[in-house]
Amino acid sequence: MVILNALGSVFSIVLMISAGLILSHKGWFDEKISKAFSKLVCNLAIPCLMISQFSENFDKDKLISLSKGLIVPFTSMALCYLVAVLVSKVIKVKEGRIGIFRSMFFVSNTMFIGLPVNMALFGEKSIPYVLLYYIANTAFFWTIGAYEISKDGQSVKADIFSLATVKRIMSVPLISFIIAAALVLLNVHLPKFILDTCKYFGNLTTPLAMLFIGITIYFANLKQFKFSLDMLAIFLGRFLVSPMLVYVLCIFIHIPLLMEKVFVIQAAMPVMTNTAIVSKSYNADYDYAAINTIITTISSILVIPVYMLLLN
Repeated sequence: MVILNALGSVFSIVLMISAGLILSHKGWFDEKISKAFSKLVCNLAIPCLMISQFSENFDKDKLISLSKGLIVPFTSMALCYLVAVLVSKVIKVKEGRIGIFRSMFFVSNTMFIGLPVNMALFGEKSIPYVLLYYIANTAFFWTIGAYEISKDGQSVKADIFSLATVKRIMSVPLISFIIAAALVLLNVHLPKFILDTCKYFGNLTTPLAMLFIGITIYFANLKQFKFSLDMLAIFLGRFLVSPMLVYVLCIFIHIPLLMEKVFVIQAAMPVMTNTAIVSKSYNADYDYAAINTIITTISSILVIPVYMLLLN
């Protein structure tokens, strides 16, 4: 029964993504609308979801106890980065792609895809654990990840310890997380009409994100896809090495079962969308980053059911 429920959640995700594909084919959606959906999810739906869920489901003691779980994502990502460096040297990744390869190998799309996927699989109770992983993921990407990518480009290398790095880490979802946590810690209760409004907007997160993926897949230029050894390594990094590191760490670091499941799913998410954006800003190989982002996103539809079966 548990496995059937898990598969039902996965089928729900597939149906929403399929709706994005079909409606794009019919001409309802285009790439401009996909960008609008992306902005709506990151800048409106997710922040509202944070505030409504934290206010409804947390108190000060519960929130403080959750913070102990941060050691797992931070440790697993640090180890995964070291594996990425080793693998990039062993398979001799092409010059100009090494930093992008390493970034794609060890950080994942934990918010835009990870949050709605976990909500669909485990329900709203998974949100706090999603956010814990997101904190570590964001910190690693905008420091080590961005620095590695900058080395591939022709522009000035990124400075890890700079105000610009801090600004990048402080994204809208992370700021909203901090505000939501502060409200709980300070025991501040927002008026019901504000919480209701936040809940309505927050409920848009999963359907909009899944429609966005469907639109992205439809408009992807898969003719650029050329299978290579480093692409196989990225697949293994995203869908095997990263989640297995989390799983092994959880054997030694005891955390709640749901937190463990969420962390494993988060670690098995596709390449972070911002990898392609940052690659373009540093004049690195943008196409290489973009095609791997799209291919791993498509592949994740097949990978998620496998992990749900294994976890159950």
